[in-house]
Amino acid sequence: MERPGAGEIHSNACENVSKKEKTSEEFEADTMDRPVDLPFATIDIKDDCRITDEPQINLKRSKENEQSKSDQIKKNKKQKDYQPNYFLSIPITKKEITGGIKILQNAIIQQDQRLAKAMVGDGSFHITLLVMQLFNEDEVNLGIDALLELKPFIEEILQGKHLILPFQGIGNFGNQVGFVKLAEGDHINPLLEIAEIAKRTFQEKGILAGESRGFKPHLTFMKLSKAPWLRKNGVKKIDPELYEKFISHRFGEETLYRIDLCSMLKKKQSNGYYHCESSIVIGEKNGGEPDDAELVRLSKRLVENAVLKAVQQYLDETQNKNKPGEGSSVKTEEADRNGNDSENNRK
Repeated sequence: MERPGAGEIHSNACENVSKKEKTSEEFEADTMDRPVDLPFATIDIKDDCRITDEPQINLKRSKENEQSKSDQIKKNKKQKDYQPNYFLSIPITKKEITGGIKILQNAIIQQDQRLAKAMVGDGSFHITLLVMQLFNEDEVNLGIDALLELKPFIEEILQGKHLILPFQGIGNFGNQVGFVKLAEGDHINPLLEIAEIAKRTFQEKGILAGESRGFKPHLTFMKLSKAPWLRKNGVKKIDPELYEKFISHRFGEETLYRIDLCSMLKKKQSNGYYHCESSIVIGEKNGGEPDDAELVRLSKRLVENAVLKAVQQYLDETQNKNKPGEGSSVKTEEADRNGNDSENNRK
């Protein structure tokens, strides 16, 4: 007997269903054994033959069920294809910290030159607060909106206080990623709260955000995935002995002053930091001195202002020269002055 497709029963099968219970039982058994062939196998197939006084209601419910299942399939597929391409970054720019990491990196490279390509660049140091997937420009704008909405929640958590992040010691993930640890202390709970409220704020916008594992704040300084060819050259893990001298080293403290929405894939900025879609400033940054990123932005702004001023001056001069009659009046005034001077000389 030819087996009908999912959700479909031939008319003669419906007419003879009471006479062919064995065939029906065999059909149902076959259906349960092969759910892969029937995407809607959870629907009771006998409902297709049921006579009812409310066919329109059943039809409506059937369509609603199918739509619901279709939406669930799309959602599951979207989650299965989840590949983060954006993240919330807490930039780490304190000279004491970045300088200490540079010394650490150089110490490792001196022991194994091949690991130079696995090092994170100077301008890229950060703590990842949240990862997410933004498919297009509209979703990027949603992400920007979520980031802006996040600011008052963070300020409420901090209650006007600065969040100081101290870094001490070295850790790793599976000997594939090396990072500077965030030291234990009272700063941990507020940071975890901020990460959780960020995740909730972005997810409420319909954005796929967060990871399956729990949030563990860390400052990455090297990762083997930056140089896949290392595995072919026999470097399959980071040997902890390479950084054992720094295992308890205190790198310094950074104040949380900014959170950026950054792209993992777009071209980095000239200072080595990630492409930034938007930022929020939390309180005021301590220290008084601008960091490298701020200096770069200030320099660009000064250059742009100077160029605009020069262009405007050029346009003004060009317009003045092209005004009708202005040139001739200037010449007339000069001629009058010259004539008067000559007459005065004769006197």
